[in-house]
Amino acid sequence: MFNKILVAVDGSSTAMKALEHAVKLQKLTDAEMLLLCVYKHHSLFEASLSIDRPPGMDIPDKMLSDFAREVVDHAKEHAGSLGATKVRGFVKGGRPSRAIIDFANDKEIDLIVLGTHGTNSDRDGLLMGSVSHRVASNAKCPVLIV
Repeated sequence: MFNKILVAVDGSSTAMKALEHAVKLQKLTDAEMLLLCVYKHHSLFEASLSIDRPPGMDIPDKMLSDFAREVVDHAKEHAGSLGATKVRGFVKGGRPSRAIIDFANDKEIDLIVLGTHGTNSDRDGLLMGSVSHRVASNAKCPVLIV
């Protein structure tokens, strides 16, 4: 049924709920689970900060990438605590919906699992967040939105 399940994680509670559902599916199918956290890439202009930086201050992309790695590591730990096996984590920079879809295509993903809203949601607004809506509308594989 499913050989590769992609779970988009961003540290939000809905992403963790999606991860929990993905673990249940993995247990049924013995699929490989790939966790992906996407951070918004900053331009070279934004990254330059156009001022002297104190020693040890990283450019925005580096800080965001490091934080995204922490999000993936936490999600990987949580998946393991729920009994998941064959879990790998990835971090990508870019527009989240496009990065998720491109990653899914590159890795020949059979199912994408993500939360209805992420960390930038307006829960009183749309029924689905813009990222989940775009992924569901444009992915070549099935999408489970939790």
